[in-house]
Order: sequence, then C-alpha cells, then structure tokens
Amino acid sequence: MKILIDADACPKAALQICLRMGQTYDIPVWTVASFNHNIVSDHHVVVGSSSQEADIKVINLTDPGDIIITQDWGLASMVLGKSASCLSPTGKVYSPENIDFLLEEREIKAKFRRGGGRTGGPSKRTRQDDQRFEAEIEQLIIGQSNHN
Repeated sequence: MKILIDADACPKAALQICLRMGQTYDIPVWTVASFNHNIVSDHHVVVGSSSQEADIKVINLTDPGDIIITQDWGLASMVLGKSASCLSPTGKVYSPENIDFLLEEREIKAKFRRGGGRTGGPSKRTRQDDQRFEAEIEQLIIGQSNHN
C-alpha cells in the first residue's frame, strides 16, 4: 500500500497530514506534480505542465489497495476502477456509490458556466477540513491494513 497524492492542487495541510500518517503507519507517500511545484515527499514524481499529465501519471502509478488523494472527480473515478481508495483533501471519501452523482454534478456546472453562468469556487480551508481529512485517511489506512 502507498499513499499517492495528486499534488498539483493539494493544500499544504493535507500534504503534511499524509506525510505524518505515512511515517506513523510506515507507508510510503508518493506525490505527483508538475515541475512548477516544490514538493518534498518520500517519492516525488515530476511531470510536465500539460493538461492532465499529473492525472495520467497518478493513474499509471495506482495499484489496488493504494490510497489516492485528489480533488479531481474524474481522476477519482478512474482510480476507484483500479480498486484503490480515494479521498479528497477535505476528507470526502469517493466511492462507487457517490462518484456518478459527482461526475453528473460536474457536467451540469460546466454546462452552466459555458452558458455564461458563474459557480462559486471552493470554500476556504478550515481546521475542521484538516480534522476530517486526518480522521478519514487514518480510517482508510486501518481498513486497508485489515484487508491485507
């Protein structure tokens, strides 16, 4: 098992929690980001800045049983298909039961924006986001460890 982070847009607090959890449970932490980012982790993979390069690398590095951190719902859908667990940096667990709804919501919002509408961006990160993320990633780690 490894923790694999789509690090291009991962908040620093979530990255630090992953690194701490990796040390606590002796799990390697991999980060994937474009060369525009300065990230330190056990295993950092640098990709170009072209659209989707980091996502493709994350998919290629994902093995069954891994824990993937991303806020990209499309990427989450693909890694779920590889029997990996997936979590957003705010602690939302992506699952086969909720991913279709999220992808439909993304498409509806994109269509609205193409028509000139405005949708709000993400909310400012809170301490509760950090606490929820830490609790959820620990639960995933323990759950995955019990399956092996």
